Amino acid sequence: MLLSVSNLRVAYGDIEAVHGISFEVAQGELVSIIGANGAGKTTTLRALMGLQPLRSGKIIFEGGDITSLPAHKRSALGIKIVPERARCFPQLSVYENLKMGVYGMQSKLAGKLAMIYELFPILKERSTQLANTLSGGEQQQLAIARALVSDPKLLLVDEVSMGLMPKLTEQVFEVLRSLNRDKNITILLVEQNALASLRISGRGYVLETGQINISGSSAELLADRRVREAYLGA
Repeated sequence: MLLSVSNLRVAYGDIEAVHGISFEVAQGELVSIIGANGAGKTTTLRALMGLQPLRSGKIIFEGGDITSLPAHKRSALGIKIVPERARCFPQLSVYENLKMGVYGMQSKLAGKLAMIYELFPILKERSTQLANTLSGGEQQQLAIARALVSDPKLLLVDEVSMGLMPKLTEQVFEVLRSLNRDKNITILLVEQNALASLRISGRGYVLETGQINISGSSAELLADRRVREAYLGA
């Protein structure tokens, strides 16, 4: 397993948001964690990235215990995050945002730009444009591209569809599918849009009020009556 998480508990003060969850992500997988707003999905990703302290639990990455590592050391190991709401540097250009993705290793950027611009041709067109002048969908593409320039071993993607129109959501999810299928990038995707995320992933977990209550292949989850009633409007 590339990532193995055991009995993860995360709290904000006295309020526990994640209640002892365990899950795994194998090399080359695209795995979804679905759940309603407030279920603990973003908190889980922040804990994996080292941005939110744990109350207890263990995180193993590539066979090593990273539970106590700070965020910058996890990033150096190859764990990258695409935060919710496409958080870019608004007053920097598209190209400058991409440079920030390899901060301290800018020489790597030249070799990555061709791949990035092939995946996101609109970013090539907008390379000199300030990030805050991009559309929501373009900013989301930029956030993904910024994470990709540093060769992630594990890409953590947080609510990529938030605030996007359905057509743009479809485009962004297709990019994630392509990154996993064609570039062999391992992705852990947390999403409120259960249908779209399960359609592109191989396996999934259902997180409800801080606990994983259902898991299985994406096909199994799409067919599960509980999932269909709670998240698919069926």
